[in-house]
Formats: sequence, C-alpha cells, structure tokens
Amino acid sequence: MSALTVGHDPGQNWEDLLRFREEKEWPEGSKVEIIEGVITVSPSPSNNHNEIAELIHRQLGVIPFELGIYHEQTILVPAREGAYIPDLVVAPRADVVGKGEQCIPAAAAELVVEVTSRSNASHDRISKVAGYAASGVPLYLLADRWAPGGPTVTLYGEPQGDVYRVLRACKFGEVIKLPKPFDLDIDTRAFPED
Repeated sequence: MSALTVGHDPGQNWEDLLRFREEKEWPEGSKVEIIEGVITVSPSPSNNHNEIAELIHRQLGVIPFELGIYHEQTILVPAREGAYIPDLVVAPRADVVGKGEQCIPAAAAELVVEVTSRSNASHDRISKVAGYAASGVPLYLLADRWAPGGPTVTLYGEPQGDVYRVLRACKFGEVIKLPKPFDLDIDTRAFPED
C-alpha cells in the first residue's frame, strides 16, 4: 500500500485540521501526518525501515540522560501546516514527559531522524526538510533508502528560514559524524539497502 491523501474541508483552519486528524478513525497501524495542510495516511513501515531506525537509536543511546529518544513522536510545524511523525526525535525530556499531550512543538527537538519509505520519500526530502528548518530544528538526519543515486544518509543543519545547509552526506556503509551536542558517529554499515 502506498501513502494516501485524505480530503477535508478546504476552509478548515489549522486547529480544525489537527482536530480532524485526531478524532477520525484511521486504519490500525497507519501513520497519519499533516504535510503542508494535507492529511497523509501511510502504511506501517517495513522491517528494514524499522531496522535502520533501531540501529540509529542504538547508536544515539550514549547521549545525556536529559535528552530522550522518542519513536514516532508527533511534532507540530504550524508555520508549514504540518504535524509530522518522524522515525526518531531527540528532545529534552522536560519538553515531552508529563505534558499530557500527544504532540510537541518541532522547536523542542534537538535532532529529528527520518528513514524514507518508497511511498513517501519525497515528503522526507522536500516538504519535511523545509518544515524542520523553518521550525529551527538544529539537526535533521535523513536515511534515504530510495535516493536516486543509491542509499544515502544526509545530515542537515544550520537552518536559515526554511532551508538547511547539508553538513555531511555519505553512502550506506560509511560513517557519518553528528556534531555537538551529540559528538558521535553513526555507523551505517549494517543498514539494509532494500
């Protein structure tokens, strides 16, 4: 199954769109995001997709305790009419725990990690890059299994408006270094390529 878009009343404002997303019953196991004002429903990720997210999470496990690593945490990007669900979000625990919410503002994230799926890779490469940058997320790590030139990992940083600078890029099988506050290497040698 590929990603689907869901129609809604075009006159809905941001809060109505969020409420519609939260109140409607969606297929079990699906990922429901709002990307540039459009509700997008994606199937559950593949095992290889989840394996890449797990391998990155495992390598991030040495970060300070004050930062949590959250799987599929909804983050809000109202300036781009977005409610994204990245594969991993690193954010201060104080901004997540005990808030009684399902979402956090994107600006709370220190690092966002997306692993592309064939059905929605363009969102991760284009729309979400702009949304994360516009929200001031300092680092965005994209593990792109479906990149035109072969599987790659790209680290974006230094956001200016809705544009990031590419800090580093490598092919699967190489190591990519995350700068401070992480100051660690992500080894991609075990990343499945299909």
